[in-house]
Amino acid sequence: MSGNSFTKRVRISAPAEEVFKWHARPGAIERLSPPWDPLKILIPSKGIQKGEEVLLEMKAGPFPFKWLARHTDYQENKFFQDRQIKGPFRKWIHSHRFEPDGEDACLLEDHIEYKLPFHFISGFPSKKIIQKKLERIFTYRHQITQRDISLHLKKKPDKPMTVIVTGASGVIGSTLVPFLTTGGHRVIRLVRNSSSTSQDELFWDPLSGILHTDSIEEIDAVIHLAGENIGSGRWTPEKKRKIIESRVKGTELVTKKLASLERPPKVMICASAIGFYGNRGDQILTENDESGSDFISSVCSIWEKAAFPALERNIRTVFLRIGVVLTPLGGALKRLLLPFKLCAGGKIGNGTQYMSWIDMEDVLGSIYHTLTNESIDGPVNIVAPNPVTNKEFTKTLGKVVARPTPLTIPSTAVKLAFGEMGKEILLSSTRVMPEKLLKTGYRFNTPYLDTAIRQMLGRA
Repeated sequence: MSGNSFTKRVRISAPAEEVFKWHARPGAIERLSPPWDPLKILIPSKGIQKGEEVLLEMKAGPFPFKWLARHTDYQENKFFQDRQIKGPFRKWIHSHRFEPDGEDACLLEDHIEYKLPFHFISGFPSKKIIQKKLERIFTYRHQITQRDISLHLKKKPDKPMTVIVTGASGVIGSTLVPFLTTGGHRVIRLVRNSSSTSQDELFWDPLSGILHTDSIEEIDAVIHLAGENIGSGRWTPEKKRKIIESRVKGTELVTKKLASLERPPKVMICASAIGFYGNRGDQILTENDESGSDFISSVCSIWEKAAFPALERNIRTVFLRIGVVLTPLGGALKRLLLPFKLCAGGKIGNGTQYMSWIDMEDVLGSIYHTLTNESIDGPVNIVAPNPVTNKEFTKTLGKVVARPTPLTIPSTAVKLAFGEMGKEILLSSTRVMPEKLLKTGYRFNTPYLDTAIRQMLGRA
């Protein structure tokens, strides 16, 4: 059976030692996993040294499979190699090389040798499919490596930070944590399972007011993302209560406990949402605009006020007013992908309502920008600088997935199916600009919708 190989190289504007360290830190596998083809770590590796293993769960279409890889070679700052021990290929050897290219740059090379699993599919068509998929994956991996390292070097603090993160298992949190750890920072997750806490986890129960701070040493920052999902199910009185309680009680508990420490964190970053502004038609909104009059507006307003203990302790406090986050891992884009691929996509209502969106990589970049920029406090709009109407969004997504979008979902149907939630989430128009990010020098990775969706789906 003949073998095949794939090689991709990229020049990165950072020393080989920095790029090697980035790959060796916890979270590198998660950061390098494309959002359109995600993996799950079943048994994590303790590092990339020779002999270490990692067990992953991956998918081939809808079918899951397990992949056991072992690191078989290691030369610090120069080379490491891993091999498939169990998985779908007859052979898979992945070599990572790091070669200096001047004082402040290096060449990163990924080289893979593989054999396909069965002789009857080992011909040219299968090789072509594999090579095309590898090209997509490693184009993405190299883009992420370049961008992450650039951000971390540009905004490098005097020493690595220790950051507490709530909502670490959510869509944003599960991507933010590996972004921070590969940058060399320590992340302590607040978790609700008291039996599974490790040295990098703390048990908390926001509804019961439990958060033990006795074991907390010096904390540099807190990123508070936890809260009940507002986009699932109708807003019954019970659901509304949970939405408010999960945000207010959680924020009050975190801010009170950490603000009371002898050495409190320097910065408290709390999630909020652009729902703060409510339904405002085509009015351009910035951080200076007041709250709207919708249910979500009142939730966001109460949510932000719950962080008062941090302000009272003179902790720099930031409120992330987050827009529609684009990622196939969750949220709006994940829910829309299947119907759009089945030609069942279309605009909602008349389609003139504005959607203030942002892709996941710019969410991470924006959070890190606020984390490391001491001049930023108060509300910060986490949105791209080019909001679009629902009609424009529908047309763009249809174009990217190469499907027609002929349908219209009447606003009356939305209200009947989803009630108040549908009215405020799907039919409201909120045209928000990231004024504070732009004025403080943040440069967006993907400011335009078409590029953002293509990169998130691996179709750039």
